[in-house]
Amino acid sequence: MRTKFIAIPANEIVDWQSFHSVFQTVLGFPAFYGRNLDAWIDCMSYLDDPSSGMTTFSVAVGEVAALRIDDAVSFMRRCPEQYEALIECTASVNNRSVTAGREPILTLMLIG
Repeated sequence: MRTKFIAIPANEIVDWQSFHSVFQTVLGFPAFYGRNLDAWIDCMSYLDDPSSGMTTFSVAVGEVAALRIDDAVSFMRRCPEQYEALIECTASVNNRSVTAGREPILTLMLIG
């Protein structure tokens, strides 16, 4: 299984507003992105369907997107709610994929 990496500047995340701004910018969520966790899961669930327009970053069928979070310990300490939500929502994206009969499409690379 091939992996495509995308760096998430978690050092820019300080609250919920910045959490959603960072992901919307880096992954190219659409202008109508709802800026809540359900909307985050919805957008990320379409990573392997570039025609959906839900993200500008995409993976091919059979590939996995790895969100690289540098200085993850600092992120966890600074924003424990957002950190935990990122883990839980990543699991939700993969659960949707598996429930639909596909392979998981998202993973986290937590560094330092």
